[in-house]
Amino acid sequence: MRVQERFLRYISIDTTSDEACADCPSSKNQWVLARELEQEMKELGLSDVRVDEHCYVYGFIPANAENAPAIGLIAHMDTSDAVPGGPMHARILRYEGGDVVLNKEKGIVMKAADYPSLADKIDKDLIVTDGTTLLGGDDKAGVAEIMTFCEYVLTHPEYRHGKICVGFTPDEEIGRGADLFDVAGFGADFAYTLDGGEISEMEYENFNAASARVTVHGFSIHPGSAKDKMRNAIHLAMEFDAMLPASERPEHTEGYEGFYHLNDFTGEVQRAELRYIIRDHDKQKFEQRKERIQKIAAYLNEKYGENTFELTLRDSYFNMKEKVQQKPEVVERAMNAIRACGLTPACVPIRGGTDGATLSYKGLVCPNLGTGSYNHHGVFEYACVQEMETMVEIVKKIVEAK
Repeated sequence: MRVQERFLRYISIDTTSDEACADCPSSKNQWVLARELEQEMKELGLSDVRVDEHCYVYGFIPANAENAPAIGLIAHMDTSDAVPGGPMHARILRYEGGDVVLNKEKGIVMKAADYPSLADKIDKDLIVTDGTTLLGGDDKAGVAEIMTFCEYVLTHPEYRHGKICVGFTPDEEIGRGADLFDVAGFGADFAYTLDGGEISEMEYENFNAASARVTVHGFSIHPGSAKDKMRNAIHLAMEFDAMLPASERPEHTEGYEGFYHLNDFTGEVQRAELRYIIRDHDKQKFEQRKERIQKIAAYLNEKYGENTFELTLRDSYFNMKEKVQQKPEVVERAMNAIRACGLTPACVPIRGGTDGATLSYKGLVCPNLGTGSYNHHGVFEYACVQEMETMVEIVKKIVEAK
């Protein structure tokens, strides 16, 4: 089966994760995809295929070459809740340049000027939606590429390789993807996540990440008699947000620059809630960002009364760079594979995170590779068929016994 066929099948299942749910997985449809992958892996001939009680999928291909490392390949099954995950209406088009009309009736157009990644996609096949939902390339493109690679290995006995360890995770998009991953049972010497964009990129520097929830407790009273009595939690929450530097928001930062991102704000007079994600590549600056949030909460509690602002801070993952650098041969192996496929490799910092960050701190060094999908977390997401095919070739080069 070709990689795009698998991809189209996987994206038809809406696996949006749900941060408000404490269960793992956080959404029921992740079980649907997990069971489908389990069945497909068994049909292909992987060994020891299992889905554990938390919806992690594992399977293995035994080595047929001596003294070759056991290499892990990992992708996540869930998708972002930034825009609706379904119902999905996907199609393949041959890109001829210029803007792409995704939905003529609704006037939804992907403009080439806004998305420079389109510049080198002329005469290539793109998978897009009708502009009303997510596509799911993040990370079902990675899932499809790994499964297509496995089919190749199991139908080409002449291909020489060490043990191949395959893992698919739930809830990566809400920062929990690797929390319950069975590193010891996985048994890989090192691994790669396929969870990026450009297939020539190699990523092993990511944000240090935390989440902050600020609950503001106000006091509601009839506005006609509110003088010196009402405390409007919405206004208090706005005051909190205004104390964070406006220049350190995602829309004003790039590269290694960190940020505070207010990604949810709900409220009424009696109670309001702000939800932030905090990001920085530099560990010291990351700690300073968390400290700033704490100081603002303390200052406003002193101003308005104890427990007016209730702050919950939670670390999500850390920069994997210091762990990956302990095994430079893992990066070099991937970069050589990218070169062997006619591309010029580039190491770039991730302005986000992957399961590989947490896994690296659990003892499984796990940098990130591209997938050929772009514009993640939005309705203009697309995947390039030819690049997905090339990514399968890159994985073949990475895993092949030297």
